[in-house]
Amino acid sequence: MLIKEEYKIINQKKKLYEHPRSLIIEALKIAQAKYGWVSNKEVIYIAKILDLSISEVESVATFYSKIFRKPVGKNIIYYCDSIVCYLNGCNNIKKNIELILNIKLGQTTKNNKFTFLPTGCLGRCDYSPVIMINHDIYTKILKNDIVNIIKKYL
Repeated sequence: MLIKEEYKIINQKKKLYEHPRSLIIEALKIAQAKYGWVSNKEVIYIAKILDLSISEVESVATFYSKIFRKPVGKNIIYYCDSIVCYLNGCNNIKKNIELILNIKLGQTTKNNKFTFLPTGCLGRCDYSPVIMINHDIYTKILKNDIVNIIKKYL
C-alpha cells in the first residue's frame, strides 16, 4: 500500500486541482512508480485520498494502457499492431519476439525481464513496423533485428 511519502505527494498535488478527478491519472502514476503496477489496494487507497468512488478510480486505471493492473516485467515491449505496421510486416516481428522470449503477446517472461504488449499506434507509421521497449522506439524493424534489440535489455 502507498506509504506516507506518496500520500503526502498526492495530497499536495490535490491542492493544485479544482476537482480531485483531475488527479486520478497522476495518483495512479505515483503508485505505479512505487510498485511497477497498480494493485486493487492502491486503487482503493487512491479513491480514499481523493474522496472518490473506487469505481471512478478503477475506470481510469483500466482505461489507460500505460497503467498496469497486474505485475509486469522489468522491460515492456510494445508491439504496434496498427494497420500500417500490419501491412509492413509486423506479424513477422511479433512471431519472432514470441519465439525468442518464449511468451505470447500479453505475457511476461518467467524471469520477469520482459512483458510483451500490443498497442494501437506508436505514432511512427512512416517508419513501420515499430516497437517500443520502455521508452526506446525502434523503427523499420526487420525480423532479424529483434535478437540484437532484445540483447540490449538483458
